[in-house]
Amino acid sequence: MGILEVQNVNKRFGGLQALDDVNLNVQENTVHAIIGPNGAGKSTLLNCFIGKLIPDTGTVMFDGKSLLGLKPHQINQAGVSRVFQTPEIFTDLSVIENTMIPAFARRDGAFKLHPFERISDEKDIRARAEEMLVNVGLGEKLDTVASAMSRGDKRRLEMAMCLVQQPKLLLLDEPTAGMARADTNNMIDLLKRLASEMDITFVVIEHDMHVVFSLADRISVLAQGHVIVEDEPGNIKGHPKVQEAYLGTTAH
Repeated sequence: MGILEVQNVNKRFGGLQALDDVNLNVQENTVHAIIGPNGAGKSTLLNCFIGKLIPDTGTVMFDGKSLLGLKPHQINQAGVSRVFQTPEIFTDLSVIENTMIPAFARRDGAFKLHPFERISDEKDIRARAEEMLVNVGLGEKLDTVASAMSRGDKRRLEMAMCLVQQPKLLLLDEPTAGMARADTNNMIDLLKRLASEMDITFVVIEHDMHVVFSLADRISVLAQGHVIVEDEPGNIKGHPKVQEAYLGTTAH
């Protein structure tokens, strides 16, 4: 039994079958990558995990409990966090303030932009936020305004904002999108370390195959809304169905 189990999930938008009988089993404390061509249904599937979309049919189970019908903040409180393709940060706040807000939200059930005046345990939450920022390499930028940061550092900040919520499952939607190669390699190193040191399961959507094959323990390949193959990385790259999905031809 996996920590995230998806069974027979379907999602249609008008005449488009975005997800077609999707099955997925993500084992605890692994890095599970979901790859596929543009339009394969990857982001749609991820949105079904966080309550942004509700499948037409099928089940999504996390840690033995159904996520269907739960609101996004309820799913977050259950232990699921997401790093978006475009960093979702408060650009006018400092790094430490950005990281403290999700900790309050994890406890209170909703994001509040100005929670600090009424919270009695601010010191404890600040200490936890500082710990996570040090963990992602931003320990010397606590008071930096987020808008002044590089894209790579903004991504690290968003990682800290998720980690401070103490998730069991972290969903990463193209975590290296728009990064230079050096920043991409730094992110790979960070994610490898977090995966080895923290009790977290990672699900990664990523187009960069260098990132995927550097990180993943297991890979699911989506094409036209359907999982065409799921296997270990060593068996994916040359798989005929994967070749056909990406190149339009089978491997020989």
